[in-house]
Amino acid sequence: MRRRLSLKMPELPEVETIVCSLRNPADRAFAEGQSLRERPGIVGRQVAGARLNWAKTLALPDWQQFQQEVTGQTVQAVTRRGKFVVIPMGTNTLLFHLRMSGDLRVEPQDAAEQKHDRLLLDFSDGTRLSFNDPRKFGRAWWATDVQSVLGDLGPEPLDEGLTGQEMYARWHRSSRAIKTLLLDQSLLAGVGNIYSDEALFLARIHPLTPGNCLTPVQAEALLAGVRQVLHEGIERNGASIDWVYRGGDFQNYFRVYQRTGEPCTVCGTPIERRVIGQRSSHFCPHCQSFTGCS
Repeated sequence: MRRRLSLKMPELPEVETIVCSLRNPADRAFAEGQSLRERPGIVGRQVAGARLNWAKTLALPDWQQFQQEVTGQTVQAVTRRGKFVVIPMGTNTLLFHLRMSGDLRVEPQDAAEQKHDRLLLDFSDGTRLSFNDPRKFGRAWWATDVQSVLGDLGPEPLDEGLTGQEMYARWHRSSRAIKTLLLDQSLLAGVGNIYSDEALFLARIHPLTPGNCLTPVQAEALLAGVRQVLHEGIERNGASIDWVYRGGDFQNYFRVYQRTGEPCTVCGTPIERRVIGQRSSHFCPHCQSFTGCS
C-alpha cells in the first residue's frame, strides 16, 4: 500500500534529506515515480541580495539589518541540528525551521517564483535559494550566536557518543508517557511523531509507559530503535509529507504509523491508535503490551 502523509512536520530524516540536496546536486527525488532531479548545491555561493515576502518568516533580526548583513556573505556549509537547517556564513549563521510545510529549493533566478515563496536569497552566479512555506509556520533566524536559537535542544540521536545510559537518565526523571518524552526536543533532538511510533515498536515499548518506569535495558533498546528508524528514513529520503515534500518513500515501509486496523507485521494483531499528549500514537497492543512499572 502506497501512503501519502498529510499535515505532518518534517522530522530528522526529511530535514537531513533537504540538507543533503543543498550540499550536493543529486541526493533527493521530488516526486513519486520520478528519477532524481539534479539541483545545484549552495556551498561556496555568494549572496547578492535578499527578498522577504512574508514578514513573520524572519524571526530575527529585523528585515533591514538582515538584508544589509547577509548581502555579500558566502555560504560556508549546510548542516542540520535537530529539525533545523543550519547555514553558516562568515560570523553569522542562517537557520531555518520548516515547521509544518516549509521547503527549500535552489533554482535559476529567472525561474518563476512560486505562490508560497516567503524568503529568497539571490546568489551572484544567477541562482537563488527559495524558502517556500504554504502554511506560514516556518521561521528563519540570522544569528551571531547559534546557541541563542539551538541552545535548548537535546543531544543528536545519531551522535555515536550518545549512550542508552544517558538517555535512561534523561527519560527516567519524568513520569510522563515515553511517547511524549520522545517528542520533547530538549531531551532528544529531531524525533517526531512518525519515528517515535516506529522506534517504540522496534523496542517493544508501549507508548503510554511512564519514563520513570523504563528499565536501563529498555532505554538501550529504545535508543537503538530510534537510530534504526532514523537511518532507514534517511536511506529512503524520508517520508512523503503532504503536497510539499514528495521525495521520500519511507511511508511505504511503516510498521505501525498510520496503519490503524491493519495487521502487525510481527504477530498479526490489528494496530491500534491512541491520542497521547494531543498526538496520535500507533502501536501493536500485543507486541507492545503495557506492563506498568516493574
